[in-house]
Amino acid sequence: MTSTDDRPSGADASAPSLARPGGTAFWLRAERLLSGLATLALWISGAGLTLMTIIITWQVFSRYVLNRSPSWTEASSVLLMGWFIFLGAAVGVRERTHLGFDVLLYFLPASAKAVLRTISDIVVLAFGGGMIVYGIQLARLTWGTVMPSLALPGGVGFLPVIFGGALVCLFSLERLAGRFAGLPVDVDIHATGEEM
Repeated sequence: MTSTDDRPSGADASAPSLARPGGTAFWLRAERLLSGLATLALWISGAGLTLMTIIITWQVFSRYVLNRSPSWTEASSVLLMGWFIFLGAAVGVRERTHLGFDVLLYFLPASAKAVLRTISDIVVLAFGGGMIVYGIQLARLTWGTVMPSLALPGGVGFLPVIFGGALVCLFSLERLAGRFAGLPVDVDIHATGEEM
């Protein structure tokens, strides 16, 4: 019989403990690593958004005050926008802050809620995999072209799709693995029927 003392704080007392000794410690280390990765992605997203705002402000000032708009501002803003959108979206997957239609969760028992959340996580995982596969294909197809104003390969614009997809896959797998390991990844849903 495994003690519940090695479970993470806030764990549901009825949730089964991991079969292997030290398994919970592994999940806690993985959770800390992925939490750090999500924080890094969020900081990069925030920095990209801030830098894009500065660049666009400079573009508007140059165009309407100096009457001379730099050619690199629009392309660099679009490139930065890709990074903060896809990295921020991946963090949203982990934190469950995306819009969702969760009305059905109010009326279902806890086991059915877990099944629906598992299906949802599998769909998100497949979507992240598609981002990686098609992002790589698009990057390879356009790598030989050059962004004229930035002198960068055209495929650079698809790197955020690839990295964002990789993070979406990691964060979806984290939730799936935690659920199958008996960790309380859906404890807030079981309690109230909604995600927090």
